[in-house]
Amino acid sequence: MPITDATDGRILLVDDEPAILRTFRYCLEDQGYEVASAASAAHAEALIQSQVFDLCFLDLRLGADNGLEVLARLRVQAPWMRVVIVTAHSAVDTAVNAMQAGAADYLVKPCSPEQLRLAAARQLETSRMAARLQALEQEAPAVAATLDSDCPMMMAVLDTARQVADTDANILILGESGTGKGELARAIHGWSARSQRPCVTINCPSLSAELMESELFGHARGAFTGATENTLGRVSQADGGTLFLDEIGDFPLPLQPKLLRFIQDRQYERVGDPLTRQADVRILSATNRNLQEMVGEGQFREDLLYRLNVITLTLPPLRERAEDIAALAEGFLARFVSDYARPARGFSDEALAALQSCRWPGNIRELRNVIERASIICTAERVELSHLGLDVPLTDSVPRAGAQLSLEELERAHITAVLGSSETLEQAARTLGIDASTLYRKRKQLGL
Repeated sequence: MPITDATDGRILLVDDEPAILRTFRYCLEDQGYEVASAASAAHAEALIQSQVFDLCFLDLRLGADNGLEVLARLRVQAPWMRVVIVTAHSAVDTAVNAMQAGAADYLVKPCSPEQLRLAAARQLETSRMAARLQALEQEAPAVAATLDSDCPMMMAVLDTARQVADTDANILILGESGTGKGELARAIHGWSARSQRPCVTINCPSLSAELMESELFGHARGAFTGATENTLGRVSQADGGTLFLDEIGDFPLPLQPKLLRFIQDRQYERVGDPLTRQADVRILSATNRNLQEMVGEGQFREDLLYRLNVITLTLPPLRERAEDIAALAEGFLARFVSDYARPARGFSDEALAALQSCRWPGNIRELRNVIERASIICTAERVELSHLGLDVPLTDSVPRAGAQLSLEELERAHITAVLGSSETLEQAARTLGIDASTLYRKRKQLGL
């Protein structure tokens, strides 16, 4: 459902009377809607095959065509489109039957411009609310205030994000798992000129190449077993807005050429349907993987990487945002004690010190989970260290660039952090920009 605003929508008018079509079209276009008109069922069905409409006003007596039969075909070809039957007084009973067959409402003609505008606004508002509900069901609960920061590195990322948000440049967001890449993507959409249109998310690791193609571009009825109706893909749903490809590093390699073509030309085909379609979509993507390394290993297309990372934003891990940990923890606590009606109102000094000393390999997501648990089990006004249940090692401090410490101490802290977040010694060496044998000697030298 592409609608996000009650005064923003694509409307199809189907009537065999040119005067009615002309009057309806002028009235709706004056309200800012995009309007197309068809004088026959065949023309209407041809338009639906090439464009996405949110609402259709369908004349019940359409020349030689039976309006109820046309309605049935439209419901199959575009099940997401709401249909309002337009009828004369003598056919109201038939219009009620049409509603039972799937029409959203009926309008008796002759009708006033105000009645037409009200009918359109009501149906588009219903579509908007349904789309919003669908988006809320698909999105994970928002992480409170993770984009508020006193950390210079994070502030620099946010400043850049705001600067590029109002462009149509594709943005690649990098960062470890749990650093808030998805929330930053949604914030960029909210800061952009596309904010009144949908922001649609695809979670790339969750689908095979075949299912991903259908999810991304949609499919035609009968395209495969179980395809019982035409389905809008995420690209169509995001038309005019933003498509967020979460964990793009896991996007199926066989499907990458089709994604590349869509990014370059804004053209695509639904599965099982040869008709070429277009969509105006801005692409945001995110990953915690090294795409350049994947390109070298033949696991990711280099030309697709170039298209995705016109702008690259790298989110720092939570261990490098020591200034933000207390505020994040307090924000999470306030939210969860409200949700669960619990008594905690703050942290003891010991608990707060432990939170700030923890390395947080799971980043903000891990911090959020720890605070949620603590808010549930704490029966007093202060969360104590025992409520946190931290099972990761604590350090006395987390050295950072610019702190009063020697180069050896800084090097030790950095190598330790990279080793802790890497799956293998070779991966850690690549991150540090040295070979594995040099890293081995460094570890021995520093006593790691």
